[in-house]
Amino acid sequence: MSGRNGTIGVLDRETAENGRWALARAGCSILVAREVRTSPAAAMESLRDTRTWPAWSPSITAVESDDRHIREGTCGHVRVGGVQLPFRVTTCSSRRWEWRVAGIPATGHRVEAYAGDSERCRVGIEVPLAAIGYVPACKRALDRFAALVERDR
Repeated sequence: MSGRNGTIGVLDRETAENGRWALARAGCSILVAREVRTSPAAAMESLRDTRTWPAWSPSITAVESDDRHIREGTCGHVRVGGVQLPFRVTTCSSRRWEWRVAGIPATGHRVEAYAGDSERCRVGIEVPLAAIGYVPACKRALDRFAALVERDR
């Protein structure tokens, strides 16, 4: 597993078999994670695809961005609760990205591979401690994300 330094680890078989959900404190955030039956590359591609965000995020109803697949520096707007808010992706690597919404540090998103299993991974959302009330929404988002990518396999 990884810390907030952006490195992504590989989970061992024991971790993979301990269940579908994980909730852990990671530095100044809470990591909400879920097993997903798809490859790590496919999961990350879907996480980076702005067209899929309204399908899996319970809070985002629309996205406007010149970049369909985000990268570091991608900017745009998300519609949340009927309000259009600016966003900017602050970091983006092959398995993790973070963003700011309305200038405020928001969630981080990550994909972790399982050792010896290329068709399963763990997808996580890092929630700042100050936004701990958002954890249930993240669990719903991850369930919706899993249903979306597992259906498209």
